[in-house]
Amino acid sequence: MTRKVNIVTDSGADVDRVNQAVAERIKAFRQRQKLSLDELSRRAGISKGMLVDIERCQANPSIAMLCKISAAMDVSVADIVDVAEQPRVHLINPGDIPLLWEGPHGGSAHLLAGTSGPDMVEMWRWEMFPGERYDSPAHPQNTCELLHVQQGTLLLGRQDHRYQVACGASAIMRADAPHYYANASDAPVVFMMTVSERHSV
Repeated sequence: MTRKVNIVTDSGADVDRVNQAVAERIKAFRQRQKLSLDELSRRAGISKGMLVDIERCQANPSIAMLCKISAAMDVSVADIVDVAEQPRVHLINPGDIPLLWEGPHGGSAHLLAGTSGPDMVEMWRWEMFPGERYDSPAHPQNTCELLHVQQGTLLLGRQDHRYQVACGASAIMRADAPHYYANASDAPVVFMMTVSERHSV
């Protein structure tokens, strides 16, 4: 789990407010689909106790955990954190953009916008400071990540392979295997990421 802190930034929503909204939406989606905690636990591969804590807003779920829960209910992470698209045009104010990851040295990952699931597209902004790393488990098949580095050099790893993505360069990666992003340099790294996940092929 990520650290739970109380912050408001110019580019992200208050973390406690996001956690409360996430807890309420997970419970609402589960009840709407008439899923018991036991059944959602089985589908998502997460303990029932953890789900209870999340729904009570006593745990701060990681990005990986949100991915598992959303996939188990055939919705997107954006649906759960409420930055999913709405009919016509849905404007998302800077203060409503959720911060979903914090690095130990001040790095961040914000989910800028996303479509509703299960077939979904998400747009992220990541900032990583020297020495920071984010490890991701495998996503479902037919998940693709597109990255563009705006500042610094990103170290991208997938299984046993490592790639350096320089400033101004882009990368396309199948995300159906464990992977990570890291900053092994002495300068900050900023990159944009689009995630596309398709369940109907």
